[in-house]
Amino acid sequence: MQLGRVVGQVVATVRSPGFDNVSLLLVKDTTEHDDAAGAICVAVDLIGAGAGDIVLMTTGSAARVAAGPDCPTDRAVVAITDSVIRHDAFPRTA
Repeated sequence: MQLGRVVGQVVATVRSPGFDNVSLLLVKDTTEHDDAAGAICVAVDLIGAGAGDIVLMTTGSAARVAAGPDCPTDRAVVAITDSVIRHDAFPRTA
């Protein structure tokens, strides 16, 4: 799974039948230490995320299972995070 920030939407009026009831989001990968370095991808929105939300995405077969058998996807938004706590941001003490 990956963390990402929703940075936009993809609007497509002509879609495959499996995409009839889902939104498509532009999500920037935020797992890098340098937020500016993250790649932007398209993900199927299964939960109603909005611009600026930090979301949890699943990829590959897990995304296909989450989206359902009729939605051909490689990436799906499955959660909106309440908080992210990074322990590597604090110095370790012996």
